[in-house]
Amino acid sequence: MPPEIDRRSLVKAFTASLTGTSLEWYDFAVYSAAAALVFPQLFFPGSDPLTGTLLAFSTYAVGYVSRPLGGFVFGRLGDVIGRKQVLVVTLLLIGVATFLIGLLPTYGTIGVAAPIILVLLRFAQGVGVGGEWGGAVLLSSEFGDPRKRGFWSSAAQVGPPAGNLLSNGVLALLSAVLTDEAFLGWGWRLAFLLSAVLVAFGLWIRLRLEDTPVFRAIKERGEQPAAPIGDVFRTQGRGLLAGVLSRIGPDVTYALFTVFVITYATTVVGMTRGQVLAAILIGSACQLGLIPLAGAVSDRVNRRAVYGAAAAGAAIWPFVFFPAIGSGSTLVLIVGVVVGLALHSFMYGPQAAFITEQFSPRLRYTGSSLAYTIAGVFGGAVAPLAFTALLSAWGTWVPVALYVLVASLLTLGGLALGREPDPAEDETYLVTLGGTAAA
Repeated sequence: MPPEIDRRSLVKAFTASLTGTSLEWYDFAVYSAAAALVFPQLFFPGSDPLTGTLLAFSTYAVGYVSRPLGGFVFGRLGDVIGRKQVLVVTLLLIGVATFLIGLLPTYGTIGVAAPIILVLLRFAQGVGVGGEWGGAVLLSSEFGDPRKRGFWSSAAQVGPPAGNLLSNGVLALLSAVLTDEAFLGWGWRLAFLLSAVLVAFGLWIRLRLEDTPVFRAIKERGEQPAAPIGDVFRTQGRGLLAGVLSRIGPDVTYALFTVFVITYATTVVGMTRGQVLAAILIGSACQLGLIPLAGAVSDRVNRRAVYGAAAAGAAIWPFVFFPAIGSGSTLVLIVGVVVGLALHSFMYGPQAAFITEQFSPRLRYTGSSLAYTIAGVFGGAVAPLAFTALLSAWGTWVPVALYVLVASLLTLGGLALGREPDPAEDETYLVTLGGTAAA
């Protein structure tokens, strides 16, 4: 029989997964907001506002483009030496890079070195994130019942709204208590420096937790792969393609409703920064409950059906959202962002389980990390930049909505390629340890 996992270890694993990805997305959300609000002035002077935003978003994209390197390096290590050890390193890398951004002198102080260092730190963030997500998903899901993987793996998926909630909450508070001059001068730095608190808590949890039962069973049987990257490309190419495509739509949708909406609503509609941040804050708060709910529903119904229905909704919603917020109503903006992020939740909740289920347990860290990071390059990395460029070129929201439509269709294609869950794969390894399966 599979081993019994005590509830305390399961809760620890869930918390460790949640805190790590919350830090990851706190860092990325703070950077995304800063890229729209302050970086153009501080690190890219001499440009018109739109060009400055494009330049800032290009450094935002670096954090995605560098992810595959982290996926290759840390994904491989996660399948060879274990999930826990790799997750400690990635957490430190992300946290230290973010903290240093908060200390970075601006262009006015050190000249061109400032944007260069900013890009390098962003690159380091991306490398850490590339190795973090796959391990965080496995940390929680491999401690739980494989038949409830949708719910347990959603711990890592709650990280984005939790991190977004924290980051935008901090930014909203700073905007409320500081003048624009103070916020631009030093206030934005506080949001980056606070990442040290999440790093400390995350490390404390992860260092006290042993590796997952699945990896311990694989290690006991001596079945760690010697060349996991080659094995994934050679034997599980279809699963990799399904995982990559399944992520593009959710990434693009999330970029629209948490990043680009700040630029669009403030520069085109004429709303204030505080109004937009409040809408994102409310939408992110709703996601805290919706994402694990969606994961649990996908365990009971059908993972691909839940995911696909949300992707279809996400394809249509921008065509409603943009005309609606043109009125300038704060309430309409809030409702529009909440609905957009709710659709994202019902894609994102089942996503971690769907992607990990495309790969055998012994190649799961590598395969999941590669799918996550490669999709990030084609999805979240270029979306804010593409949105801004399309708006600039066409002067209307229609090309932006069409972009989301195409991304959602790619995700539906990935779901069609994917395979159904097979809990017996995990149980085959877990019998090595003996006992009874976790709840």
